[in-house]
Amino acid sequence: MTAAAATPAVRGGSLRTRDFRLLWIGETTSMLGSAVAGVALPLVAVVTLRAGTFSVGLLTAAAWLPWLLVGLPAGAWVDRLPKRPVMLACNTVSMAVFASVPVAAWSGALTMAHLLAAATAGGAAKVFFNLAYRAYLPTLVGDERLLAANTRLQGSESAAQVAGPGLAGLLAQGFGAVSGVLADAVSFGVAVLCLRSIRTRETRRDGTAGETRQGGKGDGTRRDGTARRRLRAEIRDGLRFVVGDPYLRTLTVFSALSNIALMGYQSIQVVFLARNLGAQPGQVGVVLALAGAGGLLGAALAGRIAARFGTARGFLLCEAFAAPMLLLGPAGSGGTGLVFFTAAGFGAGAGIVASNILTGTFRQRYCPAEMFGRITASTSALNYGAIPLGGLLGGVLGEAVGVRGTMWLMAAVQLLSLTVLLLGPLRPLRDFPTELRPAGRRAVPRTP
Repeated sequence: MTAAAATPAVRGGSLRTRDFRLLWIGETTSMLGSAVAGVALPLVAVVTLRAGTFSVGLLTAAAWLPWLLVGLPAGAWVDRLPKRPVMLACNTVSMAVFASVPVAAWSGALTMAHLLAAATAGGAAKVFFNLAYRAYLPTLVGDERLLAANTRLQGSESAAQVAGPGLAGLLAQGFGAVSGVLADAVSFGVAVLCLRSIRTRETRRDGTAGETRQGGKGDGTRRDGTARRRLRAEIRDGLRFVVGDPYLRTLTVFSALSNIALMGYQSIQVVFLARNLGAQPGQVGVVLALAGAGGLLGAALAGRIAARFGTARGFLLCEAFAAPMLLLGPAGSGGTGLVFFTAAGFGAGAGIVASNILTGTFRQRYCPAEMFGRITASTSALNYGAIPLGGLLGGVLGEAVGVRGTMWLMAAVQLLSLTVLLLGPLRPLRDFPTELRPAGRRAVPRTP
């Protein structure tokens, strides 16, 4: 892996730099807006359009569907392009797409098809943004500060997940359901302004800074050859790399199984709280917010866990803690059930967020920079593609065996998914590797 050269502003290893602050502020604002929209879009469907349950469910599927449709080619395209302009374009598209929803609502022209199209377009922009964003962060902060940077950004995301639903409810109560979608559009506008103000530019292989397309005239490196390959060959390279690398292969399979279990669990948790535990709407919001706050603890502890136990061992410990916590969720009834459910969500969220920070940092350090987009797209297409499947499975099983029984079953699947990790190559390691094994090196495509 060839690390991107750091700019003078970040070589010292500090995150107290103007450019990182701008990225952090922009992303925190955008993540809060997205958390608001995650509640606001279904509210618009239900309150404004009087949509049924199936139509509301389609909104979630539409937001994640682009990972299956364009995730793999997106990785190849992102590898060809400078990352910051891609991020700018994606946030601009998202701003326009979500701003169109309140405009259509206020003009009386909003339809369910419009909402589905907005969710799908916003999801597609998110695919490209996430791939470019993960590849750009090492350039901005330097390899030695990746863990700290990911910790701060993941902490902001966890805070947004806690604050977003409540803010969406307040906006809907005071200004109408579509106001939350407008807030999301505004948040993307703030992110665009912050990104435009960042001065750090990616370093090309010739050692010069700039945001030109890879493989320009005079650049005879592998990037030049990669840029000229056919799209299918580039996608195949990314898939081959993941399949051929024991660490990435293990993490990808585990994450897909885990996402099926978690989404099957989460897709019916509101029904469980309202019907099985008798919680009022206000109580549901408070319980979910408290449960989501576990992510803040996980983000705060990730660095300490890595320092104390090592990155690989710390990751395994986090997952081993999170999985059994889910068994508490459906264990009680009444007020005791609410306490158990909150504790389950808090503990599982803490473990999962901490583990996500550790594995995300591992991938950024481990994967070759010139293939990072394709590798991430290959893993994400399977991981995120499992999310709609998990949601559908939760709904089907909820009808067949009951909500509580389904939650027990999904918690058991999450616990069983740990066997993938225990049987894989990570178990004897203290830290994640930072260099490719010989087999991993052979997986890197060679230029003709």
